[in-house]
Amino acid sequence: MVTEKTTKSRFPGLFFFVLAIAFQVVRISVSAQTTDTIVPISKPTSELLKNLKINTFNGEGFNFFEDGFSGHWAGFDIGLNALLNTDYSDYETEFMDITVLQSHSFHLNIFQYSFGLQRNRNNLGLVTGIGFQLQDYRLNDSITLEENINGIIQPKVFHLGDHQKSKLTVFSVLVPVLAEYQVPINNYKNRLYFSGGMFFGYRIGSYTKIKYRTDHSEKLKITGNYALNDFRYGIMARMGYRWFNVYSMYELSGLYEEKLGPKMHPFTFGITLVRL
Repeated sequence: MVTEKTTKSRFPGLFFFVLAIAFQVVRISVSAQTTDTIVPISKPTSELLKNLKINTFNGEGFNFFEDGFSGHWAGFDIGLNALLNTDYSDYETEFMDITVLQSHSFHLNIFQYSFGLQRNRNNLGLVTGIGFQLQDYRLNDSITLEENINGIIQPKVFHLGDHQKSKLTVFSVLVPVLAEYQVPINNYKNRLYFSGGMFFGYRIGSYTKIKYRTDHSEKLKITGNYALNDFRYGIMARMGYRWFNVYSMYELSGLYEEKLGPKMHPFTFGITLVRL
């Protein structure tokens, strides 16, 4: 009798447990069979995409579709002059043995035009423009330049007073033709660039200046062409990143006209102080 009562009391609990498991299985099965409904759109693709603007980008970084190629030429450069590959075959003295640290070069590059060479990127292109260059060549304190009756440059020794200084100054206009490659850094915000190519120039003016002192400071400035090449050409290289920019120039044409002065090729190197 005790055993029979125990069996009857357990049956309802087992029944409800099995019923709960069956209900859960049915619910999961129905849920798994439910799928998302995809409603097809009958409009053509051109109609759907006509208002989509791919050139709108509000995030940070570089936008290929809006930014064009921009080179590095315009600005203010300062540097030093040297004379390389000199040949004094027809002279007794090397009178153009200049002091490099006191032979300065100033460049004001006022106009720039950049032309990109890539369709979907902007880190390769050509750069040209117009600039002005003022070059000083610091001569020996007791020597200046003069032309003889045949137009040939000759050194002239002088002594006008104490603390003499002598220099040759050349003023020219320059036009560069440079190929420039840029390396994007820091999510395209800054760029390391390398450029190189040719430059062409024309001498606008030149003069010699002698500074000396007697009772007070005096200057003797003599304007002339001094057998200098009017048309100049050479090779140029520039590179930089952010505020650090350097350049160099080597004149293939030479400083003086052929057979009117010693053979020598100006070499200029320096930094960019201000970018325009």
